[in-house]
Amino acid sequence: MIQERYIPNHVAIIMDGNGRWAQQRKQLRAVGHRAGLKAVRKIVTYAATLGIKVLTLYAFSSENWKRPANEVSALISLFIYALNREMKSLHKNNVRLNIIGDISQFNDDLQNMIINAEQLTKDNSGLVLNVAANYGGRWDILQSTKKMAKQVLDGKITLDDITEERFNSEMSMHDFPEVDLVIRTGGEYRISNFLLWQIAYSELYFTDVLWPDFNQTLFDKAIDVFNTRERRFGGIPIEEHSC
Repeated sequence: MIQERYIPNHVAIIMDGNGRWAQQRKQLRAVGHRAGLKAVRKIVTYAATLGIKVLTLYAFSSENWKRPANEVSALISLFIYALNREMKSLHKNNVRLNIIGDISQFNDDLQNMIINAEQLTKDNSGLVLNVAANYGGRWDILQSTKKMAKQVLDGKITLDDITEERFNSEMSMHDFPEVDLVIRTGGEYRISNFLLWQIAYSELYFTDVLWPDFNQTLFDKAIDVFNTRERRFGGIPIEEHSC
């Protein structure tokens, strides 16, 4: 029995299953993505209520460009719609929005919308909502590597100056606590190039529930399972250490 429930500081979610949710209902995949947005609203609100400090959502991976053009267009349109519709509400509720990923691949209008949304909420002190858009874990590590290499070439640092801490300082989300819990919906058991550096010691929770059906009760279940895990970060169990 869990005596004291610990709320993780940083939760990351791979929101999988929108398309299958729609197909099960004989509807277009875009309908599933819109249903997924409703789930996002509920979970963001609930995460803030729980006292979670950072919530990171995998919205659009760098691999999603390989999907059919009409689905990619629908995803981008939904992203624009969400920015337009949700920003005032996020700001009103003291949520800070942060977009991680290579936004240079988006058109100028969307890039400006992202910049304006981040500017509007940058001083908010409540939940930090990271939205991964055109993001990939390998891209994140590569762009940090390039920045480190340039600093070496420019003579600003030496190879010996490159530590985990310095390398991490050039990664996405370097200002935020490490990810405690990763949740993936949709029944798949893989990371899919998500936050490869940041989840080295995260607890992983997988559920068969499709993202549009994920709710507060299921979020609580994931946190309860998280509370049963013993996080050792490469060490040994406490009882073994005391022997």
